[in-house]
Amino acid sequence: MDVDHPEANQGWDYDARSETPTERLDRNWSNLLQELRVVQTGVQLLTGFLLTLPFQQRFDILDRAMKMVYLATVTCAVGASVLLIAPVGIHRILFRRRRLRSLVSAAHRLAYAGLLLLGLALVGMTMIIFVAVSGRSAGITAGAVALAGFTAFWVIIPLWMRVLPANVGGNPSAAKGK
Repeated sequence: MDVDHPEANQGWDYDARSETPTERLDRNWSNLLQELRVVQTGVQLLTGFLLTLPFQQRFDILDRAMKMVYLATVTCAVGASVLLIAPVGIHRILFRRRRLRSLVSAAHRLAYAGLLLLGLALVGMTMIIFVAVSGRSAGITAGAVALAGFTAFWVIIPLWMRVLPANVGGNPSAAKGK
């Protein structure tokens, strides 16, 4: 699924779906919007929660190092919000300009970057909560576990699946990239 080089799969898309390049871009844009809808609510809630944290009484129990982790976490969450919402702004500016391929390609990259920042924000948030509730050792351990889970499920496994031969619906021609 390389949006940046759709021509590599156009033959398969036409054979399997009777889909033109424009229809494929429309489908990719629609799929991407659905994915963004899933993460946008979560990242906005996370960011809102983080922005209220310093105004809570227990925030003072965090030492300087953990306050730096907090600031890095807020930065990642805000950055994720910006990147995951950006495709909508780009779409508004490019609307009716026949730039769908550029839009899908840019949105694809922004979504990847936004998900990476969201993962880092979740790691930081996990660490902060565990430090506040159970102490520094528990926070570092929980942060490491969250980072390992994020890295495994959001990066390593998808990349591993990407290099495996495709065998969509038992179609041997799909495995050859046709």
